[in-house]
Amino acid sequence: MCSQVTSMAHSCIHWFRKGLRLHDNPALIAALKDCKELYPVFIVDPHLYNKTSVGINRWRFLMGSLKDLDCSLRKLNSRLFVVGGKPEDVFPELFDKWKITKLTYEYDTEPYSLSRDETVTALAKKLNVDVICKISHTLYNIERVIQENNGKTPLTYVRMQAILKSIGPPKRPIPAPSMEDMKDAKTPHSKQDEKQYRLPTLEELGHDTSDLFEEKFPGGEQEALRRLDEHMQRTGWVCAFEKPQTSPNSLSPSTTVLSPYVTFGCLSARTFWWRLTEVYQGKKHSDPPVSLHGQLLWREFFYTASLGIPNFNKMEGNSICTQVDWDTNPEYLAAWREARTGFPFIDAIMTQLRQEGWIHHLARHAVACFLTRGDLYINWEEGQKVFEELLLDGDWALNAGNWQWLSASTFFHQFFRVYSPVAFGKKTDKNGDYIKKYLPLLKKFPAAYIYEPWKAPRSVQEAAGCIVGKDYPRPIVEHEVISKKNIQRMKAAYAKRSAKAPESPSKKQGVKRKQPSVSDMLKKKDKKKK
Repeated sequence: MCSQVTSMAHSCIHWFRKGLRLHDNPALIAALKDCKELYPVFIVDPHLYNKTSVGINRWRFLMGSLKDLDCSLRKLNSRLFVVGGKPEDVFPELFDKWKITKLTYEYDTEPYSLSRDETVTALAKKLNVDVICKISHTLYNIERVIQENNGKTPLTYVRMQAILKSIGPPKRPIPAPSMEDMKDAKTPHSKQDEKQYRLPTLEELGHDTSDLFEEKFPGGEQEALRRLDEHMQRTGWVCAFEKPQTSPNSLSPSTTVLSPYVTFGCLSARTFWWRLTEVYQGKKHSDPPVSLHGQLLWREFFYTASLGIPNFNKMEGNSICTQVDWDTNPEYLAAWREARTGFPFIDAIMTQLRQEGWIHHLARHAVACFLTRGDLYINWEEGQKVFEELLLDGDWALNAGNWQWLSASTFFHQFFRVYSPVAFGKKTDKNGDYIKKYLPLLKKFPAAYIYEPWKAPRSVQEAAGCIVGKDYPRPIVEHEVISKKNIQRMKAAYAKRSAKAPESPSKKQGVKRKQPSVSDMLKKKDKKKK
């Protein structure tokens, strides 16, 4: 991926970004090779971590993950150095202060990350710092997946499976560094360093923590591995797991909730994959796309699409995205975001999202469809921003891919299949216990009216202590009417697209990749030097 280092005793920075773990961290292991001084660093980059695009729950998860990482490093006689600022501003100072000769990090495929890493790598080379980056955030080398598909980005899950089958299983994870691995690598630090590079509190970062709810999913590698072990012991459940059969509104999660840990890299996707393989061994089990292996492959699919398709997180300039004449309606958007739509199932989901930072994937389907093609007809990019802020597992590639899917803009094209904001929730929770949990204002409504409180007689509303239109909003749209109208609007958008492009990208099974990768850029630079 990046330039190889010369054989000498190095002072090395390992730059933690997403891979907030010690297990299966090849870039960290590479840092320890021929290393006399190791400086593990995390940079609070204002582009990635700010109050606008990162909600308080995600901040708390990040801080918990960093605290856990620092604790693990201290057990190895090292520590985490936390620095605020832009990486291109931070590194020259650290390189000089610590006399750094080697920088290692985990490869990241997001557009900002690719650009950032190119800048930092160029800067490091100017300052005679060798750079190594390793792939471990995804199961596979995503660039290779595209190359194996004749340089095209695969646009269907089936095609993706075929390519991965030809490549073979993912690499096996590597162990976390031991005391033996660390014996020659010291981490010098003074009392001043303890103060200067310590992990700040949420309050010090300017967050108001008074409104925080109970932390159901604490951040960190140790919690990730504990949760993984706990789930892997449920062998029957793991083998029978089928994502569509799980419940969107169960009172406790009906899935693993390991996604936040994989997103932040507290849990290696490869470790998850191979633990599942061990559980499956010799037993009858479900298969992709619905199995737990299948969920990891969905992640890989969206990562591949996001790397190969320019403007992947936008409608305009995105070659595979249907251009839809979405409405602009700030009032509707605010009502959806703030759980004031008047549809209890939708509002309960959005309340859970804001309080806990996680919702079931079918609950995501319901609220995403409601915001876009189903009811409010608002651009999926707006929903993407809200999820990015509020979800603990707000992964750039998966978030963009899923919003395109759920709005029937890309990948999924059955726009006429609309989730009912009333009937869908009833399938798995007839009594509305989930609604009562997250919207306690409605808890005294009888089951017959809990999903449609506006239909309850005045006497029932009074007995429940909640008058619709006063204490709880009326529905902002009439679903039965508006959903039919929106289906016709989507139909028109598809017809317009078909007229422009007779053969859709999905039929071609891929699109040619346009932007060069970081490794391509580095190869060009190395060739020039030679």
